[in-house]
Amino acid sequence: MKLNIKHLAFFVLSGITLSSCSDDDNELVVEEAPVISNFEFGEGSSHGDEQVAYKGSDIHLEAEIVAEATVSSIALDIHAHDLEVGEGEEEWDFEQIWDDAEYQAINPTFHEHIDVPATAPAGEYHITLTVTDANGNSTEVEGHIHIEDPISISDISIDESVARGNDFHAEFMIEAIHGVHHVVVDIHAHGLTVGAGEVEWDFEQEFEEGLHGETSVEFHEHIDVPATAPVGEYHMLITIEDEEGNTQEIDTHIDVTA
Repeated sequence: MKLNIKHLAFFVLSGITLSSCSDDDNELVVEEAPVISNFEFGEGSSHGDEQVAYKGSDIHLEAEIVAEATVSSIALDIHAHDLEVGEGEEEWDFEQIWDDAEYQAINPTFHEHIDVPATAPAGEYHITLTVTDANGNSTEVEGHIHIEDPISISDISIDESVARGNDFHAEFMIEAIHGVHHVVVDIHAHGLTVGAGEVEWDFEQEFEEGLHGETSVEFHEHIDVPATAPVGEYHMLITIEDEEGNTQEIDTHIDVTA
């Protein structure tokens, strides 16, 4: 009877030892942190990956995630440093965490579109994507994206003065990602004395021909100034509008001489 008790005690002790070793083995099994690959981000409307987006549009983001443990959350951070905030603009950054069922899975694909306010300052922004699994392991990838104006103007050449009875020329290049809708030129003066034989003059005209729908086009026009226009300084506002309603302006002056 004593021998049987000894044998029984040995087997119980062995079982406890094996169980303890088994538990230790389980605790040592730690899944690898998630792996993020093929991280792309760019203009949303074309699912571009050129790492450029436009004010008033959206950013397309996509990444493949390989995770040994179930993904717990995906976090996105977009911010800029020391960008100049111009008139009509507001500092912009973006943070969001996705922890819904769509992404709480093994090996999900991240795909989102983030709106960029039309008032966001143009420039370079830093992007960080962080994936965390159910075990607390996390991985992040980083990149940079340029936020640009949907309309840009370059090579501006506008006469600074014109003798009345003649014309002046205005010329510049337009790049409009959504296509040009029209260009409006508005010229007017305030408080000029109208002399004998003179007639108060202002000018407003919409230009569409050869421009409408174009994404890269040259504006080149000659504008007549009546011989009866009062001499003095005139304010000129040129407004370029694209097919999405975005606008860009050239604000300048021209002197009308005798």
